[in-house]
Amino acid sequence: MAAFVLVPGAWHGGWCWQRLIPLLRAAGHAAYGFTLTGLGERAHLAAPEVGLETHVRDVLGLLEWEDLREVVLVGHSYAGIVACAAASLAPHRTARVVILDGFVAVDGRSLADQKGPDFVARSRDRAARGGCGWLVPPPDNDCFGVEDAGDLAWLRARLTPHPLRSFLEPARLGAGWNDGTFGRTFIQCRWPEEMVEEAPPRFERLELTTGHDPMITAPREMAGALLKLA
Repeated sequence: MAAFVLVPGAWHGGWCWQRLIPLLRAAGHAAYGFTLTGLGERAHLAAPEVGLETHVRDVLGLLEWEDLREVVLVGHSYAGIVACAAASLAPHRTARVVILDGFVAVDGRSLADQKGPDFVARSRDRAARGGCGWLVPPPDNDCFGVEDAGDLAWLRARLTPHPLRSFLEPARLGAGWNDGTFGRTFIQCRWPEEMVEEAPPRFERLELTTGHDPMITAPREMAGALLKLA
């Protein structure tokens, strides 16, 4: 039996996995829909000092306190960096890291470093205009690939501002990142194109012909992909 730890991307919370978790559990696996500090039902914990390191500690805390082993650690979008960093610090608990249409951590580099100066400028501007300077409001455009009107309304009602510091703080990878003890898979989605990241070296690549949020738009296909990996 695998233990799936599902880490949501920017502006999302554990709620985004509601359609996926029952499918994983029905196949006999444990599944944890996780919310990072400052987001979703934990939005009241948002503060200027909440950053990438906070989010990595969130995941490590769950792994330790639940004493999870043979974990399939899924990081969506921004949280791909979180998942990589957590796995590198807890390789003895990690069976596989899965990057769901997201970013692979590079030691010493932040999400902002990977996205470039235009992303930094936009994020700082949005935080200044609508987030007290340290929270980035959810994007106005549909960058999540959710086309169904009902699903989009459900999604937008639940998105919360995201701590800016987590975009700017560099990743710190532990020695476990290079020891080859856990598998690595990159699941690439096909829409919108501007969200797509290419699978890096050392990662097995899978593809889902759906939007950036497949746990919402294609939960059965997403579950099928994860169950094959387990």
